[in-house]
Amino acid sequence: MNYSDTVHLPKTSFPMKADLPKREPLMVEFWQKIGIYEKILRKNKSKKKFVLHDGPPYANGHIHIGHALNKILKDMIVKYRSLSGFDSPYIPGWDCHGLPIEHALMKDLKANKHTVDILDFRKKAAEFAMKFVEIQKNEFKRLGIFGDWEKPYLTLAPGYETIILKAFRELFEKNLIYRSKKPVQWCASDETALAEAEVEYEEKESPAVYVKFRVKMAPHGLAASNLNFIIWTTTPWTLPANVGVMLHPNLEYAIVHIKKNNEYWILLKSLVASVLESKLKFTVEDYEIKETLKGGAFSAWTYMRIFPVSGSIQDGKVILSSSVSSEDGTGIVHIAPGHGDIDYGVGHVQNKLPVLSPVDDAGKYSDEVGYSELKGLFVLSKGNQKILEMLGGNLVHQEKIRHPYPHCWRCKNPVIFRATYQWFLSVDHENLRQKLLAEIENVLWVPPYGKNRIKGMIEQRPDWCLSRQRLWGTPIPIFYCTACKEPLANAGAINMVEEKIGLEPDGSDAWFRESPEYFLDHVAPFKCEKCGGNKFEKGKDILDVWFDSGVSHEVVLNGNPDMEWPASLYLEGSDQHRGWFQSSLIPSVALHGKAPYKSVLTHGFIVGGDGKKMSKSVGNVVAPEDILKEYGADILRLWVAASDYREDIRISKDIMKGVAENYRKIRNTLRYLIGNVHGFDASKDAVALSDMPEIDRWALNRFARTVESAHKAYDAYEFHRVAVAVVEFCVLDCSSLYFDVIKDRLYTFKKESLERRSAQTVLHHMLTSLLPLLAPVISFTAEETWQLGKEDGLWKEESVFLSDVKALPEDWKSDQLEARWGQVRKIREKANLSLETARKDGQIGSSLEAKVIISGGEGAEKEILSSFGETLAPVFLVSQVEIGNGSGPLQIQVLKADGTKCGRCWRYETTVGSNVAHPDICARCVSMIS
Repeated sequence: MNYSDTVHLPKTSFPMKADLPKREPLMVEFWQKIGIYEKILRKNKSKKKFVLHDGPPYANGHIHIGHALNKILKDMIVKYRSLSGFDSPYIPGWDCHGLPIEHALMKDLKANKHTVDILDFRKKAAEFAMKFVEIQKNEFKRLGIFGDWEKPYLTLAPGYETIILKAFRELFEKNLIYRSKKPVQWCASDETALAEAEVEYEEKESPAVYVKFRVKMAPHGLAASNLNFIIWTTTPWTLPANVGVMLHPNLEYAIVHIKKNNEYWILLKSLVASVLESKLKFTVEDYEIKETLKGGAFSAWTYMRIFPVSGSIQDGKVILSSSVSSEDGTGIVHIAPGHGDIDYGVGHVQNKLPVLSPVDDAGKYSDEVGYSELKGLFVLSKGNQKILEMLGGNLVHQEKIRHPYPHCWRCKNPVIFRATYQWFLSVDHENLRQKLLAEIENVLWVPPYGKNRIKGMIEQRPDWCLSRQRLWGTPIPIFYCTACKEPLANAGAINMVEEKIGLEPDGSDAWFRESPEYFLDHVAPFKCEKCGGNKFEKGKDILDVWFDSGVSHEVVLNGNPDMEWPASLYLEGSDQHRGWFQSSLIPSVALHGKAPYKSVLTHGFIVGGDGKKMSKSVGNVVAPEDILKEYGADILRLWVAASDYREDIRISKDIMKGVAENYRKIRNTLRYLIGNVHGFDASKDAVALSDMPEIDRWALNRFARTVESAHKAYDAYEFHRVAVAVVEFCVLDCSSLYFDVIKDRLYTFKKESLERRSAQTVLHHMLTSLLPLLAPVISFTAEETWQLGKEDGLWKEESVFLSDVKALPEDWKSDQLEARWGQVRKIREKANLSLETARKDGQIGSSLEAKVIISGGEGAEKEILSSFGETLAPVFLVSQVEIGNGSGPLQIQVLKADGTKCGRCWRYETTVGSNVAHPDICARCVSMIS
């Protein structure tokens, strides 16, 4: 007789094969069709807000794996908060101005900023940016990211630009904005100033030279002839701008007699041997220390500049500073206030040394250098070479060194320090720096080391250079007197520009299109404060794009009733401590006295499987589209969740295979769950906890603990702990034990029996709570499962994202069950080893062919055996278990099971054949089908 119709096998259309690359795009369409983001907002309207403010990526190309990591992390947080009952709107944004876009477009046009028509270029730049906004938008949506994709914030939008100008004006009114000529980091390739956040340090080979400066006046009474300061520098190109040398006031300096040329050299006493013997290869007989003096004794000394210019400064001065290092060089520092931040601060600000900077926008020596053989030479190449030639006898020694050197973040070329007129935001006016440091203390930093990192940067940072000499950005709305070139420092004039640009459909393009009178004609006539002139021209500088994105909280959050300021969370890569976190913090504290964020979370960078930096030349770059084609977005999302993002995150083909295997285990768990709750109606079929068999109560106990761990991990942003908890539950608790044990009940017991309904109740609880828990991570699979459950009438919500993540009842957890079943599992593991041995020896095939005899056992083992007895058979997946009377250590014996194989439940039973009508099944099965 065929008993297949009497067995309740799982029933589901949920496929074992995920086929995510094909199924996921259909789910994206489904979410878009039902307006899932808007429905989530409506569901949680008026509830407590949680606002994650999106840091804008540049709209200049396709997304890379770093973008995917960042957006998926944000999406997991927003989805979890929404499922937890928070009103958690998410407005994505794009940085649409700046060098990244200008670079890409210039490359396409084969042009530079001197050859293009500005308005035409800006129009093309806007089109270029908007093209990639749309491309990236669709790429992010393909990853399953939810957000207000129809109304993102864009830094090129006229309304956004108006807020940028408003923030600039308000900072100007607070006297935090000023113009000054001082050295800034300058990209000669892009011909623009750079802020600290736009500089990357890479290894570079530079000439390192020892140079002597002939002393001109030595008040100490020594003969100045043949007396020289010895300096060391890696930037010989700055020597034409040298106007001073810096010594440490409290360290001992030696006056050394160099015997071969009868010269006297001055350098730090502690460095004499390392310089003369190690570098110059002198022997101790080649020199003699004649005298030592504290650095302070040299304070009034002067020396002859190596590159004097007629009508300019002829002599250099000695200045003193405790910042001079005794670890390298000579202890005497060459000072060029026009080409170094420290040089400017100590040399010019503190000691009034003049600022010389004979270098043009392209990084070439200008007419000011005063030497025709230098004019037009690029300072970092031919300029350096020519300087070394011209030093002649003043060059003591030269070599090549490799050292970290600042490079432009976009073109990757080395930068120079160069004094130019720029606009700055003062971080010390009105004690702003201390206010920033105080606000940092009020923010939660995850990981915690982020606090000290940004504090150190704020403590050391210079004033913020806001101006850029480029075309694509928000203009600095400053007019200049045509007669004397003095800036019109007037907030009213800035406000006029702000208002006009806000009314223009093309926004700040109006600044480049219209005349100065267009902006100033309807206000009281302005006059130049310096010369009284009343004719003005527009400035050509634009604002740093970090200022654009730095005021995004003003545009997106502040004053928006659907949002909240300050943001609950900012989440970006750890490089943003020097980038967006700072550029947002500074204007926010300056304008409002408060940080724009309550918490800041940072993630590491993505590296190859070997821990090395990703590089196309190495061939370890992994593109998100490749993962989507091979595996699907859910595998990528699970990789993000399973990685400890607080450190650098590894990715490789082997790593993704491992993630895919873990995904398969989760998917199989979901398939088992949904297949076995088919036809289950929780409203009438559910079994109360108190009526459940012990193993069912244990399973709910394990599930409740898993869910609790996952909730805590989500709240702590420790998503890898969520992934570990869920995978371990699916593999260790479900697949390896519970699911195998309850198959007999689910398949062979009466459909309406308490034993079967109890198991189904547990599975229904698991499925109902597991899907919302998994939805922030494997969004597509959770939704796929939810939709099938909805078709089966398991729930009514249109989407898993319209359900709720809930804490499970406390009484599901039981320390007693946890301990008891911990012992059961240990005994089961030992039994499995014995069964495996019997299988290898050919004694049994399936474990149901076995009878297990357990004897001995001590303490807790003995108690478990006496408590469970023969009922351990289904737990061990064998037909019979007998408990022996032996003592001592646990002993397990495997024998052939008694009886005959039941044709329905496949267990071996002595009752098979006892029923005439059903001679090939056991008595239990007869009762189940009667």
